Amino acid sequence: MHPWDAIWIFLILSSLQPLVQKHLLALSRRRMLGQIAAGRDATVITLIHRQETISLLGFPLMRHIDIDDAESVLKAIRGTKPGKTIEIILHTPGGLVLAASQIARALRDHEGRVVAIVPHYAMSGGTLIALAADEIVLDGHAALGPVDPQLGQYPAASLVEVASMPVQHQDQTLILADVARKALRQVEAVVTELLERHSDPQRARDVARLLSQGTWTHDHPLMARDLELLGLPVRVGVPAEERALMDLYPQPRSRESPVEYVPGRPLPPGLPPGRDVPRRRREARAARP
Repeated sequence: MHPWDAIWIFLILSSLQPLVQKHLLALSRRRMLGQIAAGRDATVITLIHRQETISLLGFPLMRHIDIDDAESVLKAIRGTKPGKTIEIILHTPGGLVLAASQIARALRDHEGRVVAIVPHYAMSGGTLIALAADEIVLDGHAALGPVDPQLGQYPAASLVEVASMPVQHQDQTLILADVARKALRQVEAVVTELLERHSDPQRARDVARLLSQGTWTHDHPLMARDLELLGLPVRVGVPAEERALMDLYPQPRSRESPVEYVPGRPLPPGLPPGRDVPRRRREARAARP
C-alpha cells in the first residue's frame, strides 16, 4: 500500500469517528428510554438542553426551548393513549414562552397522569412546563425558577418599574414598558390556568403572581422546600434510571473540564486518618503483636 493511501484512510476514518460515536450514543439513549418506558408502562419524553457557548462568527449560540421542540413534544403527547402515564424529563434553561406554554397546555390536557422529572434544573420555560404535571420529581439539589417574562436582555417587571419612576423617559422605554405589562399579564394568566387544576383559584392566582411578576431575579433557584411552601406537588428522589440516562447526554466541551474527583478508599481498621497514609500504615503494622 502506498503511504498516501494509508494517510487518506486515516483521515477518512478520523472524520467518520464522531458520526459513529454520535450514532452509538443515540442508540444507547433509545435503548435506555425503551427500558424506562417498559418498566413504568409510560411514555417517556426528554427535553434536555446541554449548554455550551460556541463562538460562530463571533456570535454565542445557546440551546433553549424553541418551536421545533414544541412540535416534537406535542407529537409525542398526541401519540400517547388516553389513560397512559407521561414522564417528561426536563433539563433546560428555558426558552420561548409560546413553545413552553404549548407544551404545558398539551400536558395539562392529557387524559392520564403526568410526571415531570428534573435531575438538575428546569428554569423559566422549563418551570412553566413542570407546573403542568401532576407531580414534580426533583433530585436533592435540583431547582426550578421564576417564570417572569424577559424582553430581550431586560426583565419585564423591571421595565414596568422603571417606567413608573418620575423621570423623563425615551419613547422606546415607554413602548417596552407597555409590551412588558402585557407580557406579565399573559404569563400570569397561563400559570394561573395551569395551577387551577391542582389548587383553588385564589391560591393559584397568588402563586402565579409570585412566580411571574419579578418577585425574584430570573435566575433565582427555587429548591424543593421552596416549592413545597408554595403548595406545589413536589417529591424529592429522581430514580437511578433517569440519572443514568443523563450520562448519555454528555456536555459537549470546547475545553478540558475544571472538575475532577477520585473516590476515596476506606482506611484499614485501626488506622487513624492522616495525610501521611504510608507512614501510618507502617506504624499500624509495627504495633501489631
